[in-house]
Amino acid sequence: MADDVLVGDDMLSEDIITLLTRTPGTVRVLLQDLPPDLLHADEGEGTFSPFSVLGHLMQGEIDDWIPRARWILEHGRERAFPPFDRFAHIERTRDRSLGELLDEFETLRETGLSALREVIAGGADLDAGGLHPELGEVTLRQLLATWAVHDLNHIAQITRVVAHQFDDEVGPWKAYLPILQHER
Repeated sequence: MADDVLVGDDMLSEDIITLLTRTPGTVRVLLQDLPPDLLHADEGEGTFSPFSVLGHLMQGEIDDWIPRARWILEHGRERAFPPFDRFAHIERTRDRSLGELLDEFETLRETGLSALREVIAGGADLDAGGLHPELGEVTLRQLLATWAVHDLNHIAQITRVVAHQFDDEVGPWKAYLPILQHER
């Protein structure tokens, strides 16, 4: 497995931390002062609005990334870690203001990054294996890389959902806007 590693553990950890550090500020810039019709727009039933994406990212900080990293280091492949409820954020964010959620996300991410730095400083083996309830065997390396890419995925989702609200208004320029070519 080590032969498949493209970058060293130190560089990988640094890159992941850099990306994860930027997400709360990026999400804040994208969402703060966004009109409610854009903030709460989605792409259809069962999809996330930009507001819901924020709640989902917050829930990941609570129930997913660091808890799963610790689970891998504690239990290895002996027991699958608990499933992640992708929609648990809905109740948690109901009737809360955007500003409050943005502030809480920053705090949650700072806590998560602190825990991640401790895991890395503790010399955790990034190739330590765990057991995902659906995907089967995974490694800590894969989990951490997925955390960073998951953030990027949802940042792209926020911009895509907002762009789609102007789908009909762009007229023939739609042919030059790949963000509008995405299947919903």
